[in-house]
Amino acid sequence: MPVDNLVSIQIPQETFDEVKTAVDLIVTKLQPFIVALSADERKNLAKMSDKTIPFVEKTLNYAESDPEFAPAYLNVDELKIDMKAVGQLKAFFLPLEQLNANLDDTILLAGSEAYVAALAYYNSVKQAAKMNVLKAKTIYEDLSQRFPGRKGGAKPPAQE
Repeated sequence: MPVDNLVSIQIPQETFDEVKTAVDLIVTKLQPFIVALSADERKNLAKMSDKTIPFVEKTLNYAESDPEFAPAYLNVDELKIDMKAVGQLKAFFLPLEQLNANLDDTILLAGSEAYVAALAYYNSVKQAAKMNVLKAKTIYEDLSQRFPGRKGGAKPPAQE
């Protein structure tokens, strides 16, 4: 039964090089301004979502126009800096997040097609090895290492 080939991507080397250079430039330029948090650090932080942003913006406006209500420990200038950073970083993040999701989907699809094709070849070699076809046993033994503990005719999973 033929398998649909839903994706067949051949990125020209020049395009690959240009995009890789652009990505490297983005990483290099943003590196001084970004941080990496552990899972525990992320879990313990208050989260500002899209619904919370208007509240924080309005609070900042009030803190600037009516500073007498700001507690002594609140640094309004730092609040303003943080909000500006959120706005600037979201301008990069949102399109990159969509790009990342599309890249992930494309990698998943291309990888799935490659894995299904490899399994088809593997199963053909496996049958040939059972029939004592020359060279098939050597190829089968090499490829079957991917599926340890599945000797005796056990079928590899469709995807792993």
